[in-house]
Amino acid sequence: MANSKQAKKRIRRNDSRAEINKSRVSRIRTHIRKVEEAVTAGDQTAASTALKSAEPEIMRGVSKGVLHKKTASRKVSRLSKAVKSIA
Repeated sequence: MANSKQAKKRIRRNDSRAEINKSRVSRIRTHIRKVEEAVTAGDQTAASTALKSAEPEIMRGVSKGVLHKKTASRKVSRLSKAVKSIA
């Protein structure tokens, strides 16, 4: 249990940051899922528009520190490859 004032504040801050990061990761996963669903449906226009909205969201996750840079690049690369394969 935290005893000092600083440690108590750190616990509060960690909890609030964890909530924010959780919502960011959830938002990224939702965007990725929309692209994958459009790809499995075979809808090229929906897949490309979903990819265009997912890519900045993924990169925003990198800048905010919830994803590693190379992980995000790999995800974007695989999604764009999947969208290309529909054509």
